[in-house]
Amino acid sequence: MILLLFSFLAKKTMSQRLVFLLIALLIHSIFLFEISSALKEGQTCVLNENCDAGLQCETCLANNNFRPRCSRTQPINPISKVKGLPFNKYSWLTTHNSFARLGAISKTGSVILAPTNQQDSVTSQLTNGVRGFMLDMYDFDNDIWLCHSFRGKCYNFTSFQPVVNVLREIQVFLEKNSDEVVTIIIEDYVNSPKGLTKVFNAAGLQKFMFPVTRMPKNGGDWPTLDDMIQQNQRLLVFTSDRSKEATEGIAYQWNYMVENQYGNGGLKEGECPNRAQSAAMSDKSKSLVLVNHFPDAPDLIVACKQNSAPLLESIKTCYQAAGQRWPNFIAVDFYKRSDGGGTPQAVDVSNANLICSCDNFAACQANGKCG
Repeated sequence: MILLLFSFLAKKTMSQRLVFLLIALLIHSIFLFEISSALKEGQTCVLNENCDAGLQCETCLANNNFRPRCSRTQPINPISKVKGLPFNKYSWLTTHNSFARLGAISKTGSVILAPTNQQDSVTSQLTNGVRGFMLDMYDFDNDIWLCHSFRGKCYNFTSFQPVVNVLREIQVFLEKNSDEVVTIIIEDYVNSPKGLTKVFNAAGLQKFMFPVTRMPKNGGDWPTLDDMIQQNQRLLVFTSDRSKEATEGIAYQWNYMVENQYGNGGLKEGECPNRAQSAAMSDKSKSLVLVNHFPDAPDLIVACKQNSAPLLESIKTCYQAAGQRWPNFIAVDFYKRSDGGGTPQAVDVSNANLICSCDNFAACQANGKCG
């Protein structure tokens, strides 16, 4: 058959051969699309629809991987394993600048010139297992907006949308999913009196908020996930503005967690320095650990490489720096981009160690043992 094919092609002109090969490639692609569905991680694909649930068809040119293959977009939900542990014994996929979506147009009607950090909406992120959201909030246009801006001021070309829009997406999710817990981490530039309180009330989220009075300040364990769910206190909110804890009852972030350096400073191999506002990574008087793993300038192409093997190494390095504590929040840009397991795998490894003291989360049993 192969000899006949070569003989056939030999009799054709160069242009005819090219057309024939292109048609053959198209037929092969259609055939693959028609017969291939529910492909597993790592298998060759053509479209996202070829891949099983929780996967997408991806190439990673930054890692010299030109073959399109199914890559993970969703971590295993730790609630599916066990809900009876303290909140600080779980790890959650977290998106940096969750609102800064590729291709978004400002609700002011202006073109956005600010960098973008994610590919999809907050609703889509929630569907894919993201449970931590980093939101930059500013006073703007007589309201509070999500902006990716500079010098503490928002502009038309750095503004995305009013905060309440995204908060309502989270409210809808919490209403529909009574056993889910979500965390919001605010980079806070809001100066209007009770501004945060007003916007959370407007979004219908106040009833879900976990009270500051229940947050441990001495390094103790948090309430169990079961307890938080039963009490319907399923939304944790942290702010970068220290004064808001006293004035609005919103937790000052670094009273409760340690955090490594964000941006390029947090990507140095073998290092995990704390950011300036945070206590040392090894300070165990803070029960929660946040690991940032994203560059100064977001890069959609390079993200697939950064979100793969280097991310796994980063959380292991920060585990040592944090006094042998696995991260509770793993924050990344373009969380869907990877060269295989990606951010979901990193979250799974962290949860496996937190919950079952092993590396394979799939092997975790309901009793918290590896089996």
